[in-house]
Amino acid sequence: METRDTNGNILENGDAVMTVKDLKVKGMSKTLKRGEVIKNIRLTNNSSQVECRIGKSTIVLKTEFLKKA
Repeated sequence: METRDTNGNILENGDAVMTVKDLKVKGMSKTLKRGEVIKNIRLTNNSSQVECRIGKSTIVLKTEFLKKA
């Protein structure tokens, strides 16, 4: 199963993605701002989610809020 970003581009392990809107992350005081680049994503078993590290925290983001950088 392919994992695709908001524009329909195929995502792969290690890709860099950019947020398309401000995202408030549960359990974190930090808000991910629109246009923030997140490097080295990892695919999950769910095709609509990717895993990434923000600082020392590992979080899961929905691909509908991401586009390939």
